[in-house]
Parts: sequence; C-alpha cells; structure tokens
Amino acid sequence: MKATYIFGAGDVRVLDAPDPKIIQPTDAIVRVTRACVCGSDLHPYHSLPSTPSGRTMGHELIGVVDEIGADVATVKPGDFVISPFAFSDGTCQFCRESLQTSCEHGAFWNAPAQGTGGAQAEAARIPLADGTLVKVPGTVDESMYAGLLTLSDVYGTGWHAAVRAGVTTGDTVAVIGDGAVGLMAVLSAKQLGAERIILMGRHQARTALGREFGATDVVAERGEEGIARVLELTGGHGARRVLEAVGHLPAYEQAVGIVRPGGIISRVGVPQYEQGELGWSFFGKNTTLTGGPAPVRAYIEQLLPAVLDGTAQPGKVFDREINLTEIPEGYAAMNGRTALKVMVRP
Repeated sequence: MKATYIFGAGDVRVLDAPDPKIIQPTDAIVRVTRACVCGSDLHPYHSLPSTPSGRTMGHELIGVVDEIGADVATVKPGDFVISPFAFSDGTCQFCRESLQTSCEHGAFWNAPAQGTGGAQAEAARIPLADGTLVKVPGTVDESMYAGLLTLSDVYGTGWHAAVRAGVTTGDTVAVIGDGAVGLMAVLSAKQLGAERIILMGRHQARTALGREFGATDVVAERGEEGIARVLELTGGHGARRVLEAVGHLPAYEQAVGIVRPGGIISRVGVPQYEQGELGWSFFGKNTTLTGGPAPVRAYIEQLLPAVLDGTAQPGKVFDREINLTEIPEGYAAMNGRTALKVMVRP
C-alpha cells in the first residue's frame, strides 16, 4: 500500500509500505476512505531532525472495515467506521471515566512499539477495535465524509475545550486561534449556549467561517494589543471561559491576559513549550487551568447525530481535497496558510 512518511523538517514523502495485518485478536484492518492533515502534524514538519528511516504520519481517518481479529465483536467487515486519534480498550478505569487518551492499554497513532503506523495511508491496523472504532449507522455517501472525518479529532477536540471550560448558557467565551480546532471550539461553545464568542484570529476567510459557526466578535490583534482589545470588549473584566487552540507560548500568555477573575483557561492546542505563566498574573485572578489531549472517543456518539442530519456542519473546515500522492503539497499548503485543513483521498 501507499503511506506517508516524514524524514525531517519539510521532508514528507509517500512511499510503498507493507500492508497492515492482524497481529492481535482484538485488531481490525480498516481501508481508509478519507484522512487529513492536522495542525499538530505541522509541528514535526517544522522541527523534526533528520530521520533517515522515516516516521509514519497521520492520526485522523474514516473508512471501511476489511478484516477483524477473532475477538472483535462490535464491528464487522463492511462497516463504515470512525477512528479517533488514540486507540483505547474502552474498559479500563480511565476509559470508564471518559478519559480514553489515558487508557491503560492504549496509545496514540504512529507508535512503532505498538505496531501502529499512520492514518495518511491506504489502510490501517486498528488495535483494540471494540473500544476504539465507532460504527456509523445507515448508508454513508461521500457528501458526509468531511463532517464524519472531523469527529476523529478536530470537532471532538474543540468540544473538549468547551466542555472542560464549563461553557454554558449565557457565557462569554474567548477562543484563541482560527485554525480548524479553534473554529470547532467556536462551534462547540455556540452549541453549549454561549451568548458571546470572541474569536482571536487574523485570517479573514477563517474568521468569516468562525462567524458562521457562532462567533460574535473577531479580534485580529495579537499580544498586548489583542489583550487590550478583548478587555475593552468585555468591560475591562475579560472572558469567563478562554479556549486556547494554538499550542504556542504567546497564545497561552494571551489567554492569561484575557481571562476574567475566577475564569477558566482550557488548553487543547498541543503545547510547544515547557514553561508558561503561573505567577501572580495567573494566581491573582483565581484562574483555573484545564484541558489536555481530547478523549474524542468519549464524544463521538454524542456529536454524530447532528453531523448525520446536517444540524451541525463541521466539515466546512476542509477547504482543500487532495489525493494521497499529493500529500507533500497538502502539508505545504497548510504550512503556508493557503489551506485551512486538507482532506486526503487515498
């Protein structure tokens, strides 16, 4: 089969790779119908040292089950499924607490020790299939692919940001970042009843989509100017719920600057830093810090019905579709901000 590998910063290639095989009786093999490039994939694209053996890429997919292990009971060949970006058994103490990204027996994609490759490929081995995969009911046609694919990561991650922040009816929410996760955080905050949603982003096509999803205000300024603008919009107090969807230190510092006293910062952007403000500017406001890698498996069944009936249209974050062989161009487009989120057709 064809699969995506990265060999160093900016060096993405599509190569021939061994077809995935059943290793454990709890495995399934899924033929990938659609995958995509994630904003977090750009982190190694920017900074991965030279890796002569290459590293597989991708963690978001939907597809059709081709084969199952002897112990798999919840899906069968021919089922159309969504696979979240982490696999989990569904039975350990953390899975039972809806923290599947902390599963005692699970892991993330592209884990050679676990025998998993990447989702930017023609097929994938899914460990712990019963706990990981979600079957999509009914007939699935291509018009539904984009929305369903968001459930493998970005929609669930945006939802996680809003849920961990405790967004509820009447809230004022600030979302930092106009990438796909930030836009999904806007959509999620709106669905949870936020009255005012301030989107901090400067790319007009993206912020226009953010307004469609429910943003009431857009702040293009960054740093101290951005903080001052949000404080002005909120009567000097700041936002009660701040959803940080970027992962870089300036975004976190901005979150600390705009959070209301007694408010909550929820981080879901994968942090590219080890130290951040926790001194008086944080402590003095009685701020709560939460968030983390989204256990999207916990949210798929909850979010799926609105995607299926068109009530929610998260698939609008995909603004480019490419073949698998074109994936180097897809990475370059997202890196150059000429594409918001790229969908991949194997």
